[in-house]
Amino acid sequence: MKIELWAIGKTSERYLDEGMAIFEKRLKNYVPVQWQIIPDVKVKTAEARVIKKEEGEKVLAKLQSDDYLVLLDENGKEFTSVELAHWMEKRLNQSPRRLIFLIGGAFGFSDAVYERAQEKISLSRLTFSHQMVRLFLMEQLYRAMTILRNEPYHNP
Repeated sequence: MKIELWAIGKTSERYLDEGMAIFEKRLKNYVPVQWQIIPDVKVKTAEARVIKKEEGEKVLAKLQSDDYLVLLDENGKEFTSVELAHWMEKRLNQSPRRLIFLIGGAFGFSDAVYERAQEKISLSRLTFSHQMVRLFLMEQLYRAMTILRNEPYHNP
């Protein structure tokens, strides 16, 4: 199985790119992982609903029928790091071709993307920028893999 991390729009902060590169390198020691950046909608005057719809169409066009889509969503299921590790273990053992984590744009996801997703997870009850979530997700995936391997990165 391959893990793909999809995000709407580019990261504008270099420090986030640097942190993501560190965790991507670490994570690749456990599982194949890659980023896919989906261009955001560049219309300043459009309503949030229209932007979400257009971004959603871009996402849905890239998905394959056997992809397992997980949305990073404020209303998603919350986990401790150990619970996330066990959740990851189950997903990795189910072996869909691609496990895709999708980080939405500033306005979230379209209804069509919600309908297509198999699950929604939340990294916290706090709200983070969609750019910062990228780094937090990568760190938590790395932490999950070290927990599964009983390695010392995670201190319970």
